[in-house]
Amino acid sequence: MKVLVGYATAHGSTREIAEHVGARLGRYGLDVEVQQLAHPAAPESFDAFVIASAVHGQRWLPEARAFVAEHAPELAAKPVWLLSVGMPAALRYPWSLLAGMQPALLVEELADRVTFRDHLVVSGVIRDDHLPLLGRLVMLALTRGAGDYRDWDRIDTWTDGVARVLTTLPAPSGRRNRTRSAPSRS
Repeated sequence: MKVLVGYATAHGSTREIAEHVGARLGRYGLDVEVQQLAHPAAPESFDAFVIASAVHGQRWLPEARAFVAEHAPELAAKPVWLLSVGMPAALRYPWSLLAGMQPALLVEELADRVTFRDHLVVSGVIRDDHLPLLGRLVMLALTRGAGDYRDWDRIDTWTDGVARVLTTLPAPSGRRNRTRSAPSRS
């Protein structure tokens, strides 16, 4: 099964997560390509998709939204998983209470274009140099500060679930599913 792990990133954190997801899926014997959504290979050549985007202003980045809009027909016919990389783990109380509403808001504009199997919202990395002065001041007021908030165990658990589904789906015509045992947790 050929899987595209496509990503849109602003500062590199989403790219690193996408590469990690792609490598982990590959350990299950899946044929995985990790690519920027701004320059993807032909989507029709893939059997499944994991689409990842950084989140800015409660929205996916423009190239991720454009990919979904442009390739909706190809996506509609194949299994799709969504991965949003924001900063919910960095939020201070009471803003952290709003993080539970974020998943629905993020995919609201995508829902009429693509049906997806699951949507994971995780935190990424935020550094002071990612933000202008005003942004740093807002960050100080709303978050616990700069840092790497990625939860690799949560990402691995989710990716393992994606892999379990993909390795049990019927092989696309002309291709065989290769399966391997689950990777050890590292």
